[in-house]
Amino acid sequence: MAIEIASRIGAEIISVDSMQVYRGMDIGTAKPTVIERRGVRHHMIDIADPSQEFSVADFRRIGRPLLKNERPVIITGGSGLHFRALVDPMSFAPTDPELRAELEGASFQALVSELEEVDPDAGRHVDLANERRVIRAVEIYRLSGETPSFRASSAEARDLDKYVAEIPFSAVGVDPGVRVDERIDRRLAAMRSGGLVDEVRRLRDRLGRTARYAVGYKEIIEYLDGKMSLDEAFDAVGRNTRKLARKQRTWFQRDPRIRWIPWNDDEGERVERALETLTVQSS
Repeated sequence: MAIEIASRIGAEIISVDSMQVYRGMDIGTAKPTVIERRGVRHHMIDIADPSQEFSVADFRRIGRPLLKNERPVIITGGSGLHFRALVDPMSFAPTDPELRAELEGASFQALVSELEEVDPDAGRHVDLANERRVIRAVEIYRLSGETPSFRASSAEARDLDKYVAEIPFSAVGVDPGVRVDERIDRRLAAMRSGGLVDEVRRLRDRLGRTARYAVGYKEIIEYLDGKMSLDEAFDAVGRNTRKLARKQRTWFQRDPRIRWIPWNDDEGERVERALETLTVQSS
């Protein structure tokens, strides 16, 4: 849909898919091929090696200047956080690889206790059952002295909470409809027959921590490691893809700036409805 709309209005596309940034991760991320792009210039695709840790901060640093393009720009993709990093006020706390490694090796409960000691209200802003988020919160505190409550009270945090854009935009979302699971299953079958296992086998020794845990790659690696059968691996990919789709849908539906259109199996009808919706928003 984005490619068709871009072709009609002379726009370029910025992908906000968190995994399509990685070179070689093509089949498992449903990355559009050069032919599928139909001459429309795409940005934020194939810009990092899969061994790299390409963060949201990196994404914003490289992607934000693209919004100053003289041509219209269409932002499309599944990662709500990467989308908001482009258009909303969002600064990023410092990080330190050595400290992060130290925290990842520490007792999880000790880290939770440390957070609660310096910030009794930390649980209101950080999921204290989520190890990754707790580690990041402790890392930020040790590097900057900023607690979760302090960060949540900033003007930037308030604007984010209220969906106050830093870059004006018009947005349309396509409701996936009740048959989304069928389309996920069809796409997964195409990935399986299209060589996903060979792609993962070829890349596995080059996959960094982020890329290695992408849906579709993590499960196939477990198959290659002998931890499950191939059918079990693809069943797990299907379950995790459906879970991710529901999470994405919930994330975007919270954003009041997005106008939603219903699913239509006719792509031409979806494109026309999306264009109408965007035109109304822009007027």
